[in-house]
Amino acid sequence: MHQDPVADPDRTDSKQWNLQRILKCTAKFILHQWLLIGIGVVCVLAYYFPNVAKHGGVIRSEYSILYGAMAIIFLISGLSIPRQKLLTHFLNWRLHCLVQITSFLFIPALVLAVVHVILAGDPQGHIDRAVLAGYILTACIPTTIASNVVMTRSAGGDDAAALVEVLVANILGPFITAAWTVTLLPRSAEFDPWRYGGGDLRDMYKDVFKQLGLSALVPLLVGQIVRWTWSDTTNKVLQKFHISKIGTACLLLLIWSTFSSCFATGALQTISTQSIVFVVLFNIALYIILTAVCFYLCRPPKALSSRPWGKHVFHRMSPEETIAVCFCGPAKSTALGIPLLYAMWTPVDLFTKAKTSVPVLLYTTEQICVAHFFVGLFRRWLEKRGQKGDLEVGEEGTTARVEAEGPEEVKEDANAHHTIDT
Repeated sequence: MHQDPVADPDRTDSKQWNLQRILKCTAKFILHQWLLIGIGVVCVLAYYFPNVAKHGGVIRSEYSILYGAMAIIFLISGLSIPRQKLLTHFLNWRLHCLVQITSFLFIPALVLAVVHVILAGDPQGHIDRAVLAGYILTACIPTTIASNVVMTRSAGGDDAAALVEVLVANILGPFITAAWTVTLLPRSAEFDPWRYGGGDLRDMYKDVFKQLGLSALVPLLVGQIVRWTWSDTTNKVLQKFHISKIGTACLLLLIWSTFSSCFATGALQTISTQSIVFVVLFNIALYIILTAVCFYLCRPPKALSSRPWGKHVFHRMSPEETIAVCFCGPAKSTALGIPLLYAMWTPVDLFTKAKTSVPVLLYTTEQICVAHFFVGLFRRWLEKRGQKGDLEVGEEGTTARVEAEGPEEVKEDANAHHTIDT
């Protein structure tokens, strides 16, 4: 006799179990990719409601987000990082050289070469010259203030090293970027509007250093004081409430503000299709290439690092420091890039400045998307090294850290990294 499938309890239970399994897998996927999903959501919001989070918009994002969200990120860093680690990395000359030379010398040289190749191969001007000028500015600005600290922490890297390089780069940036950008502009008449912009940079310097002080240095100092005063309580709160996730959520607010300003000015809508395609694809390729370069500079072949003459110059960094360099070296900051652009080229019309800002806006957004995938890659790399029992790191990295920080600080830091969420 044919049995009704609806009345079959075993089949009903099987369907319910399959449904639960599908829902569970979907929930896991959303949790693992929530940053990318969030980026998509805020981009849609920025497109349809650009006046909400643009600079000078409804929520006054130039204060509520650029100060508020960034302050939260650096407060969390101050609460999480042992003070001795910060002092140790401030004296780490090789770390400074790798990140700052990559940011201020290698990237500008590479981008300038690409710009000259485009000028030679595109005399008709299919790629907008404002975009090329914007790329030269993008290449010369320092590393971003917030995202690389969050990404380094999420990947299990040394967020103290990332934090130190962020501070050093953004103190040097205002003095280097403007002059370096004008110096590197091609010597052709079509770039004259940017070469002789005639902007007054005094207000820009004041605004940039005020933002760096209030949104980065002061929250970091407050976090360090709290950690120093109530060390055990601070660690328990960080672990219990997964405070590190708040910093990642703040990145979405920064992306929302960036795209809102971009759509509000009409920069993306008015630029040529060839230019947009070039910018999007070139940004991805550039970030991946720069990350690979930073990785191999930090971890050169053992044939070089084992030689007596290369022991110090080609010394391999610890995996955690390597991750910090890989996130800091290729990254660029809108926090300095956009204010500098509008301050340098005040006499240039708003439409041209909006087009010039496209490389800065898209690169800084795409770098977060691509870095999200590198977080997973670096996590797996660390796990594989842990499974193999890397003797090199055990002898060189941990011993050095114990001597510099003391065993309690190393243990503390290990506990902090153990609680990082995927």
